[in-house]
Amino acid sequence: MPIKCTTDRGPRKLGSGFAKVLFIALLPLVVAGCRRDAPGPQVAGWSVIDPEQRHPILVSQQPATLNLRIAASSDGLTPAQRARVLEFAGRSRASDAGNSRIVISAPGGSANEGAAMQAADEARRLMIETGYSETSIAVEAYHADGRDAPLRLSYMRYVAEAPECGQDWSENLARNYQNTPYPNMGCAGQRNLAAMVANPADLLGPRTMTARDGNRRDDMYSKYVAGKPLGAAAEAVTSAKSTSN
Repeated sequence: MPIKCTTDRGPRKLGSGFAKVLFIALLPLVVAGCRRDAPGPQVAGWSVIDPEQRHPILVSQQPATLNLRIAASSDGLTPAQRARVLEFAGRSRASDAGNSRIVISAPGGSANEGAAMQAADEARRLMIETGYSETSIAVEAYHADGRDAPLRLSYMRYVAEAPECGQDWSENLARNYQNTPYPNMGCAGQRNLAAMVANPADLLGPRTMTARDGNRRDDMYSKYVAGKPLGAAAEAVTSAKSTSN
């Protein structure tokens, strides 16, 4: 009697191979389903969580200009115009701290050219008397047509542009597994800083050192040469201690 041999190895091999292919195909979907919320903005693989980087303050330079109408028959600046020049110079010193030069532009080719040049020289002298150095003031001419072209004083002032806040609420803080700050965190502080800073140029870098106190330095050097003590006198120290007590 013939022996009949049956085997199902073929179908089993086919099913096993199909299962492997199906598992490999579904593996990315399984991994994606387990993926948690992604962090916020990234730079070179690092999450940007610093408020100064997420909400930067943009500092730029914009011109500040003062126009003075000089009549052809005038003899320099009027008292009101002198006051406006001094106010403009004071505002430049307070808000800009000498970061840029003041440019005095006088019209050339206009009917009031002679009067405007005289007014420009007077404005320059006024500013030097208030403490501006000659190198921080530039006088130039510009071509103008007409009867009474203006005398212009200008300088480049630094302006801080504040970021816009309260617009990004996309992150669900309940699912923030990285424990990173939410997108709007620190924006209000940056905006307030941009509004309150007296000199926006300070946001770009430190200021340069001012000139030394020559009198004090010469006094200390003379004491050093004479071999005298450089510290404060003993009686002055004792008096200061007794006053504090």
